[in-house]
Amino acid sequence: MSSIDNNNLPLWVQNRDTVLEYSQNIQWRYGKKPDYTRSNEKLASESKYNHPQGSLAALVQNLVRSFDVEANFKTNPAEWLTIVQDKFRMSTNGGTEYTVADLVQSGTYKLLIGNTQYYRASEENFETSTNLFHTAFPDGFLWEVVEIYSAPPTITFKWRHWGYFQGAYKDYAPTGQMIEVIGISVVHVTDDLKILSLEHYYDNNNFLDKLTSGGKLANLSQSKQAEGGIQPPGSLYQKFWAFIKQIFTKRKELATTNLPASSCPFAALLR
Repeated sequence: MSSIDNNNLPLWVQNRDTVLEYSQNIQWRYGKKPDYTRSNEKLASESKYNHPQGSLAALVQNLVRSFDVEANFKTNPAEWLTIVQDKFRMSTNGGTEYTVADLVQSGTYKLLIGNTQYYRASEENFETSTNLFHTAFPDGFLWEVVEIYSAPPTITFKWRHWGYFQGAYKDYAPTGQMIEVIGISVVHVTDDLKILSLEHYYDNNNFLDKLTSGGKLANLSQSKQAEGGIQPPGSLYQKFWAFIKQIFTKRKELATTNLPASSCPFAALLR
């Protein structure tokens, strides 16, 4: 892919921090613009693909990251810079085409995952869905472009999402391991590089399988109890009778081998 003239780039395909710097008088979802300082630090240390400034890969990465900022934090679609508001559509795996209004109401997680065995989009809203994944990935769920396959106006690219599963997902235990999601997206853009549509393709079931692989927290607690970590109610009672049964089993074995009976019922256990 050929390099891009950085001196003439529109704002929305520049670094997202630059976009935020020029975003004034915005209706932010939480009353103020988001701070990506921590995310930038982790990207600097964990990214696998450091695309050259001015490359198409860097441009697309900036565009999608800025889009994600707007999708999650700008509540007034008229203030979005990255899209053509009245034409914009977004879909996942060939499913429903969502509008910008749908994104403002539901957020990206809900619309990107949909209804599956371990996640029911129909039962979530923006806040519950966002909190769910922020809890599972307290250090963030980072995103970057891997490779570009075609140039504007229809850009096809491969991406990766990753983060460390360190907090509970619903009632499933965290594994502490890194979870990586690989996907393909097709973005249709205008001549000035605004998004007309986004089509995402990835295995959402595989992602959720990883989020539930640690097992349910309640089951893990019961397992630890069974292993002796925390004794369940009645366990001393059960141990006592198991001990008594063991004594009488030993006495029976001694009797069958014609050994003289001991006056001490615990004698067989003391040999």
